[in-house]
Formats: sequence, C-alpha cells, structure tokens
Amino acid sequence: MTRSIHRGPWRIDLDVRDGVTSPLPGAALARLVGDTLSAAGAPSPASIGVILADDAELAELNATHMGTVGPTDVLSFPLLPPAAYPAHAGGAAADPHGSSTSFVLPPRSRVHLGDIVVSVERAIDQAARGVGGQTGDVRWTPTDELRLLVVHGTLHISGWDHAAPIEEAAMRALERRLLAADDR
Repeated sequence: MTRSIHRGPWRIDLDVRDGVTSPLPGAALARLVGDTLSAAGAPSPASIGVILADDAELAELNATHMGTVGPTDVLSFPLLPPAAYPAHAGGAAADPHGSSTSFVLPPRSRVHLGDIVVSVERAIDQAARGVGGQTGDVRWTPTDELRLLVVHGTLHISGWDHAAPIEEAAMRALERRLLAADDR
C-alpha cells in the first residue's frame, strides 16, 4: 500500500509492502520524518520515500548496493549530495570551493531527497532480542526501534554519517533529541 502524507513542506511517500505490518501508524511516521528533515535543514519543499519492507527485501538490496550478504535494518538512498544540506558535525560539509548545489525548481514542484527502506521484521527482532537502540544492546518496543531506524535513515538521506567518532556523536545526539521530542 502506497500513500502520500503531507507534513509541512514535506511529502512523505509511504509504501508498506504486502505482508508487512507496521507497529507505527503512518501519520506518526510522517511526523517523525518531517521533524527530522526540518532539523537536518533539508531543502524544501521536497519529497522523500519511506518503504517498510521485510528482511528478504533488505537482504537483496544489501547485496546489490552494499555488497553485503544478509539483511540489514535500514538502507538510505540519498539523491542529493551532502553539500545540499547545512554543514554540521554529523558529516556533511559545504564545498570548500564555494560551489552551490542549489537550483531553481519549476513552480509547484518538489525535489526528491531520496528513499529509505526499513525492515520492519528486523526492527521487531532487534527490539525483542535486546539488540536495538543506538548501542545495539537495548530491549525496547518494536515501535521505538522502528522510530530510531526511520530517524537514522532520514539523517543519512540528509547527509549525516557516523563513520568518524565526532560524526557518530553528533548524529546519535540528534537522534536522541528527535526521539525525545517525538515522545512528548
């Protein structure tokens, strides 16, 4: 089932694959994605795809795009370079030569930021086994694990990374802030 949910300047194209049941309602997921895009300074108006899938689909994507065997919990496919977002400690940096990635869109059109694919099956399993959360040792609800994965994937779309310790600290701090704000 695919549907578009509008949240401020964002259009979240939510695709829940056949046989997948999300522990997080679409409206809550869209709110979280929109809040994350706003916090990341994403260009707007824009659209983003969020696909809720299973382990089999993530395993296939993981092999094809990452060269890794087996499923993973979330994959992000950004369409804009990190320089399209504000510079931050989470990894994106402005072009040191000052070139701009900005461009003018036709009226009433949106730039597509990319797509996130989340294995709901993996989120449920990680939560149940106590291998979820940012540290991989958290036992919490499948809803909380899915929330984290959606925020994490959206930040990757927005140029954030966690390859270096300073990037990871900044990304994890923003994830915690967004998840805490969403709890209110």
